[in-house]
Amino acid sequence: MKYLPSLVVLLGAGAMLSVGMSTQPAQAQVAYGSYVGIGPVVGLSDGPQLGGVIAFRYKLLESPISFRAQALIADSTAIVPTVSYDVPLNWQTDIYLGAGLALASGENSSPVGNKISFALQPGIDYVVPNSNTVLFGNAIIAFDAYRDGSGTALSLQGGVGLRF
Repeated sequence: MKYLPSLVVLLGAGAMLSVGMSTQPAQAQVAYGSYVGIGPVVGLSDGPQLGGVIAFRYKLLESPISFRAQALIADSTAIVPTVSYDVPLNWQTDIYLGAGLALASGENSSPVGNKISFALQPGIDYVVPNSNTVLFGNAIIAFDAYRDGSGTALSLQGGVGLRF
């Protein structure tokens, strides 16, 4: 009986050590949620060009990868599908870099040129706390984007989306 208090203290300390060794520190996760959104687009390369964007993101769960697609609607329309690597900044915000194609065609230039070209898409997503609302913004840099030259096209877009 005289060793019972020492045994209780020893068992308690062992249990606390065991719990302390098995827990992992909390880490920010990439903002969960796929979304669809709309907003404005500004093409900057072939003279200022204003239009609209329809954006789509499909987030792969437990992976920092997303599939994205944007329809840029201005003088001419372009579709830009990309695969992105997402990096969390905090629980609501992640930045990303996507790579894919700018699928533009037609005589008139779209915000990302007038031919099919390789595109990079850096951007940011912010999930409004306690809601299904996402604010997004990104740039699309399309390389060798014009039929009549080998220029690079740049567009900026942003907007608001609804998570699903």
